[in-house]
Amino acid sequence: MHVWAVANQKGGVGKTTTVVALAGLLADQGKRVLIVDLDPHGSLTAYFKMDPDDIEPSLYDLFVPPDSGALSIGKVGRATSSEGVTLLPASTALATLERKMIGQEGMGLVLSRALADAWDAYDFALLDTPPVLGVLMINALAAAEQLVIPVQTEFLAIKGLERMMHTLKMVMKSRHKILPYVVMPTLFDRRTSASIGSLRVLRDEYGDACWTDVIPVDTRLRDASRAGIVPSQFQPGTRSVRAYQHFLSYLLHLSNVDTNEPASA
Repeated sequence: MHVWAVANQKGGVGKTTTVVALAGLLADQGKRVLIVDLDPHGSLTAYFKMDPDDIEPSLYDLFVPPDSGALSIGKVGRATSSEGVTLLPASTALATLERKMIGQEGMGLVLSRALADAWDAYDFALLDTPPVLGVLMINALAAAEQLVIPVQTEFLAIKGLERMMHTLKMVMKSRHKILPYVVMPTLFDRRTSASIGSLRVLRDEYGDACWTDVIPVDTRLRDASRAGIVPSQFQPGTRSVRAYQHFLSYLLHLSNVDTNEPASA
């Protein structure tokens, strides 16, 4: 299994859309994909028409096992509208984890252990994270082999990226291991000077760590979300889907993943 986290400490930059788009494209290649909703707001869960307010079981049950005993990813995962994509859904109860897990040893490794138990069941795990530093983001960064940082091409989002980079340095220091990352410019509108100027700043400040292309503004991504269908299956061939295909190819190369390797047995 290859584990990729999608994270930024600013909301509204395209994290959930990126997870859904990449998962759909990987499934189109015949890969078995687990998508994990680590955000108490449950945007990824809601994308597939599931309600974070009353869904059971959920990711929460991996952190706080029910009285009946510990649950596995296999028992919590839900099928989605995209064949080959399984969702580990979020519950709004995730918002209480910070208080409940204070002082517990290994609190940052719960997800890593759960994924290890399901390692042969999936080819990829994509982690959608909350926009705040806490136990859920720490779990994602501890489990990930590759980090994708979507950044909206506007100046406030660039300031948010600075906070994310500070967090990343802290995590790498504590885990004594480099976490490779790539900055992905999103919501780019070539008609505005703000997008063009922000993109220039990103490329100047982050150099080779910044992807050389962009994810454009595309209302059809919103239409796919409304329908609860991954973009590549909702309207293949749109400019946003083509951009995500380009990014996926780049990310697979960056992660040294052989795209011809067989799916997990």
